[in-house]
Amino acid sequence: MNSRAAAVAELETLIGHQFHDRALLERALTHASVGDGARAVRHYERLEFLGDRVLNLMAAERLMAMDTEAREGELSRLLASLVNFHACARVARQVGLPQALRLSASASKIGARDSEAVLGDACEALIAALYIDGGIEVARAFFDRFWSEEFHDLGAVRNRDPKTQLQEWAQGQGLPLPAYKVIAREGPDHAPAFTVEVSVQGFDSETAQGRSKQEAEKAAALVMLLKREGVS
Repeated sequence: MNSRAAAVAELETLIGHQFHDRALLERALTHASVGDGARAVRHYERLEFLGDRVLNLMAAERLMAMDTEAREGELSRLLASLVNFHACARVARQVGLPQALRLSASASKIGARDSEAVLGDACEALIAALYIDGGIEVARAFFDRFWSEEFHDLGAVRNRDPKTQLQEWAQGQGLPLPAYKVIAREGPDHAPAFTVEVSVQGFDSETAQGRSKQEAEKAAALVMLLKREGVS
């Protein structure tokens, strides 16, 4: 058994599912770079599309069950912290996906095997393959087991201010701090409604409303965070 075959076998052991459709598993582990050139190779991009939807569904179901009173905005923020390529890449490393992936020599040379984006995509493809091969319960068992730590960290996410999160994100990209501007104030003095625009250099600005300037700034920051989720 070669090293990659051993890695694939170890992957199946770690996730607790032996694939009936071996071709499906192989497809889920094949990066698009393998098809470069004259060969036509089925890779995981279409599976990634399905896996993202399956993952979102399972995370949304669990969030709603955990907190029956949470509003849509809060649920969306928590969902974004659970379903993103960083979380998927962490899970990918837990199950040994880097060693099991099929990549071209050129992709491996430039570090694709350790890329957060590549590993995140491959993890979503694996979820789709589990869903197709074993059904939703098999996919959910994988999700429940390997997303447990992500759910454990939700408390910290809930307690962080969106403006602080957006500032940290911008700094992480090497960008200037976000800028906020009130672009409208409507309603009577006793019940005003503020519209605030937030801008980050290099990205489209976003707007949101609130009953105070601070509330509107937080809402705008949250919109920007949700739209920027997945940008490295």
